[in-house]
Amino acid sequence: MALWSKKPLFDPSPVSGRELLLADLDGVVYRGPGAIPGAVEQLNRSEVPVGYITNNASRTDRVVAEQLQSLGLRAEPADVVTSPQAAVALLAKTLPQGSLVLVVGGDGLTDELEKAGFRYTRSAEDSPAAVVQGFDPEVGWKDLAEAAFALAEVPGQDPLPWIATNTDWTIPVARGLAPGNGTLVSAVHTAVQRLPVFAGKPETPIFEAAFERFGTRNALMIGDRLDTDMKGAIAAGIPSLHVLTGVDRPKQLVAASRDMQPDYIVASLAELHEPYPATETLRDGSVQVGNARVRMNGHIAVVVNEGDSPINLLRAGCAAIWASGLAIYGLEVPEILYRDHWR
Repeated sequence: MALWSKKPLFDPSPVSGRELLLADLDGVVYRGPGAIPGAVEQLNRSEVPVGYITNNASRTDRVVAEQLQSLGLRAEPADVVTSPQAAVALLAKTLPQGSLVLVVGGDGLTDELEKAGFRYTRSAEDSPAAVVQGFDPEVGWKDLAEAAFALAEVPGQDPLPWIATNTDWTIPVARGLAPGNGTLVSAVHTAVQRLPVFAGKPETPIFEAAFERFGTRNALMIGDRLDTDMKGAIAAGIPSLHVLTGVDRPKQLVAASRDMQPDYIVASLAELHEPYPATETLRDGSVQVGNARVRMNGHIAVVVNEGDSPINLLRAGCAAIWASGLAIYGLEVPEILYRDHWR
């Protein structure tokens, strides 16, 4: 009998043992009008259900499903979990069916309100019982003003419920990053001096909606943004996989705070079903992934061995830096650790 055994070079694949995959859309499934290479094939290959979870509040689940189908994915509206769905689920716990709700947003919100039996208005003069806010490209100053009028504090009355779909400060569009729902919510917040309850990532209601829909909490979150996908997964108590086909790059990964650190880092979804390289902490305190090795000397990250795989070097660097518990602004990190090979 051996007195010791070497740590295996690989752990099971990220999807091994899961009962549900939750996939973000933009930056994971598609970028612009087309599918990201390999994403459709890998998600269709899944032997467990795939839920498509999105903060985008401007489109209905049916429209999202039709887009995914056009890319070749086996997706139905029931597979799409949206922030408006999560917002309306929160609303249903607050108000009885038939209540009148002021909407700031588009079809994604109004469709879910109607399905849940709520009435909606665009005017504060109709004395709505709550305000629900989500992004739509047609939202303008008048819509934000109506929300502020409805939410204005009235002496002797409880504050009107205010639910926002998500906090995303930006949205990616063809010409670059544009202001997102968080920016629009901030405008109303400035006027009324309070914040709404948020339903979408990184808050947990959208994850709870997905768990209830698919009947399991044994899920893996697949995303490209640390502040929504990874942070939301950690808050919901599920593991997460960061894919380098979208917004957050190696530099952001190296600097990720504890509440945003993914369990897996992959270059693309081609690695989704493959064994995952094991992370090993050696006796000298260095961290090794494959043959890449990184050690922390106090506040200095040292590359002991670059290895033959940039993604393994990134994984080793992240693991070593994250384990140090030190804030990134106090560290010296060589550029080779966060060089972006995947643009």
